[in-house]
Amino acid sequence: MQKSEGSGGTQLKNRATGNYDQRTSSSTQIKHRNAVQGSKSSLSTSSPESARKLHPRPSDKLNPKTINPFGEQSRAPSAFAAIYSKGGIPCRLVHGSVKHRLQWECPPESLSFDPLLITLAEGLRETKHPYTFVSKEGFRELLLVKGAPEKAIPLLPRLIPVLKAALVHSDDEVFERGLNALVQLSVVVGPCLNDHLKHLLTSGSLSIIKSKIPTYCSICC
Repeated sequence: MQKSEGSGGTQLKNRATGNYDQRTSSSTQIKHRNAVQGSKSSLSTSSPESARKLHPRPSDKLNPKTINPFGEQSRAPSAFAAIYSKGGIPCRLVHGSVKHRLQWECPPESLSFDPLLITLAEGLRETKHPYTFVSKEGFRELLLVKGAPEKAIPLLPRLIPVLKAALVHSDDEVFERGLNALVQLSVVVGPCLNDHLKHLLTSGSLSIIKSKIPTYCSICC
């Protein structure tokens, strides 16, 4: 009887030990499975963009991001940009090795100044290439053609507000293009511009003009 009881006790101990080992093994397996799943989850949730930020590729410098034209940050093109993209400006930009130039589709002297000269003046407020160059150079070259005074003088009432908008612009380069255009226009139309200066050089705009480039403005005035 004692022997059998001892044998039964041993069996109970072995059974208890087996259950403990099974529980320990199961707990270890669960911990290992959770760790693997957590690692997979972190890998799946990490985007290629974040990985690229941590380890940038050399080609990223050669291929910078471009603005998504369908994104919220995109804006509608300006009036001048829309006209230029539709071929409404009868000239195009020619890139040179040293400097750029304009190539006209037809001789500029054969073109009507209305509304081309006004459109080019509106383009002076552009801040992006090639609109900045096309508007500035186009305005200058158009005023150099034969018969420019006769064509430009009737447009002065419509040109002055456009040039004023460039002169009070917050961008210094836009302001400088507007001031140069005003000087070029003054050379062409002469005293005919005097009657319009009171609308152009108001007290507010004059203070802004003088604060930009005082010396150059004094020479222009």
